[in-house]
Amino acid sequence: MIAFLCGLVIQVETGSCVVDVNGVGYLLAASTRTLAALPSPPEKARILVETVVREDAILLYGFAESAERAWFRLLTAVQGVGAKVALAILSTLSPGELVAVLSASDKASLTRAPGVGGRLAERIITELRDKAGRMPGAGSEIVLPASATPEGGVEADALLALAGLGFRRVEALPVLRRVLEAHGPGATLDAVLRDSLRDLAR
Repeated sequence: MIAFLCGLVIQVETGSCVVDVNGVGYLLAASTRTLAALPSPPEKARILVETVVREDAILLYGFAESAERAWFRLLTAVQGVGAKVALAILSTLSPGELVAVLSASDKASLTRAPGVGGRLAERIITELRDKAGRMPGAGSEIVLPASATPEGGVEADALLALAGLGFRRVEALPVLRRVLEAHGPGATLDAVLRDSLRDLAR
């Protein structure tokens, strides 16, 4: 098992890079986030690695940070999520954003990743939502508890209205919660929407 590679980055392409370690070139598939973090060739880099052994190949996947590798492992444990789809998700959402998206059951944000349809997004949320809070990235951004999905009242109506205006649940819900807390139990839908839109427009 290869834990990491330390060598010269000699080539960076869409979806992959080549690292020269003592004269041996290793081809690593990687997310756009990891590829963007690499130095310009030919410079030295240390890249974390996940090795996947198949009947017909040994594939290497590279990561700039351990949090992304941990999420790759978790995502590929879900049926229907192969390495390519996992990298697409990690190219679309950071570890911190994944925590928030899963905790808020934000299916729309997951389906932004190529290869992730509504049914697969639902499966990912169902299987990983309870694990999201314990994953890397949980402390770096706002974490929305799994039980927080609104089922009625001003919060649910405001969230639906904001979604209709094009705001994603993962960005709207934290703002909405702050506004609701500020207004207290007597909050009205009009007031909550007005203040939420003001904050979201900043």
